[in-house]
Amino acid sequence: MINILMIEDDIDISSLLAKFLAQYGMNVQCVETPKAALNALQLDQYDLIILDLTLPQMDGLELCKLIRKDYDIPIIISSARSDLTDKIIGLEYGADDYLPKPYEPRELVARIQTVLRRYRPTLRNEGSDFELNEGKMQIRFKGELLDLTTAEYEILRLLLLNAGTVLSRDYLANNAESISWESSERTIDVIISRVRNKIGDNPKQPRYIHSIRGAGYKFTP
Repeated sequence: MINILMIEDDIDISSLLAKFLAQYGMNVQCVETPKAALNALQLDQYDLIILDLTLPQMDGLELCKLIRKDYDIPIIISSARSDLTDKIIGLEYGADDYLPKPYEPRELVARIQTVLRRYRPTLRNEGSDFELNEGKMQIRFKGELLDLTTAEYEILRLLLLNAGTVLSRDYLANNAESISWESSERTIDVIISRVRNKIGDNPKQPRYIHSIRGAGYKFTP
């Protein structure tokens, strides 16, 4: 689960985005003021911040600078302010991306996924047979680079990042950029089958990717 802090004083916008992002395995905590945001950062850990610029108490650019001073957390500025100067200053103050409003929520998902890939380029658990390099979009199995299609990489990546958690077919389809949200459950099953073949995982007695009847798939490290 990806934990996100959204700093947005428009409750309607933050509520809609939080519900939308939940479909992609993103848990969003919404706060309306800079003070509430700074308090939240002291109490919990977040994977990413979505920051509006027009806020009470303090301008969002100053808040971005303040957060970057104390926290190494990716920041995406999401603002209706279209002045190029705001974008430049935001990036200079430490924001990782600037997304002008209005935008399609699906674009926000893509921006979040791209920024997170830069922050966590390599994942390797001690004792695991898999090594994930998100920066290069590569996965090694027992030291050998797997020859994966984009869809196969995305599905295996999701399983690795959520090891021990049952992921539904809908979740896998929604969170794989190369797979259409209209794809059938059968499409996911076919991709899983191809991944299993490439890692030698017997579907009847799986070591890594387990089918959970009526629920989806679970990866065991």
